[in-house]
Amino acid sequence: MPQEYEQNQEPRPVEPTVAPASVSDALRVPVSSPVSLASYAADARPVGPREKSAGVAATAALAPRLGELQERLYAASTAGDPRRLLLVLQGMDTSGKGGTVKHVIGLFNPSGCRIRAFKAPTEEERAHSFLWRIAKALPEAGEIGIFDRSHYEDVLIGRVRGLAAPEEIERRYDHINNFEQSLTESGVTVVKVFLHISHDRQKRRLLERLDNPQKHWKFAPGDIEDRALWPAYQEAYESALERCSSPAAPWYLVPADRKWYRNWAVSNLLLEHLEGLDPQYPKADFDVAECRRRLLESP
Repeated sequence: MPQEYEQNQEPRPVEPTVAPASVSDALRVPVSSPVSLASYAADARPVGPREKSAGVAATAALAPRLGELQERLYAASTAGDPRRLLLVLQGMDTSGKGGTVKHVIGLFNPSGCRIRAFKAPTEEERAHSFLWRIAKALPEAGEIGIFDRSHYEDVLIGRVRGLAAPEEIERRYDHINNFEQSLTESGVTVVKVFLHISHDRQKRRLLERLDNPQKHWKFAPGDIEDRALWPAYQEAYESALERCSSPAAPWYLVPADRKWYRNWAVSNLLLEHLEGLDPQYPKADFDVAECRRRLLESP
């Protein structure tokens, strides 16, 4: 892993040698392989539309299909299907976690979504295992859950800020892997997305918040201090992507310098996973013809 961040470094776009079979294939972080974020360009478009207008239109066109699959997932749960989907969003400040939530939810029926933004743990949460508050926020059968930050904060901020001893951080990687394995075994499809933003783009977005009074609430002076820790955060993310990516719960790296591409990519990742689940409407457990006859004969 790089020990020092070079601000003027030009990351190389990682382009597939052959056309990917899917968006998931193009964006999946290789399992059990070293990860260097410097090798991924934050403004890359490894698959999909090349222009903003096409990307925005393509994302909007996904809404009917996503809505249908969401309805089928919920309908299947009424007949005992335990499956649900969990989208985990991680990324540096201004990478667009909140914006992604806003745009993704716009493509779904909000009543079938469970959204949780994880802040600093409360006193009650600190009294339990770091996974306790995560388990409480999981989606129910038939739901789509979205985490704005997640259990990974405990191996990111915990590591960078020295909030836990190195040996405890090491144990947490194993706890996370075991936890996610148990989720997949219980019917949760885990889609983990790292929103990859560049150092320069983050600075521009932070300046936009300072220059617009309507966005001052999004800014905190500590954001400037966190920028000084950029190299440490990059290393922490590299470790999380490398140590906690499995065939059942891989990481997907989404270039996030272009907001429109970020939204397109995450929406397509959800579409592909929902299509992979292929939930079905349950068959009626009553006599449809008889009920129809009775209804027609009713006043």
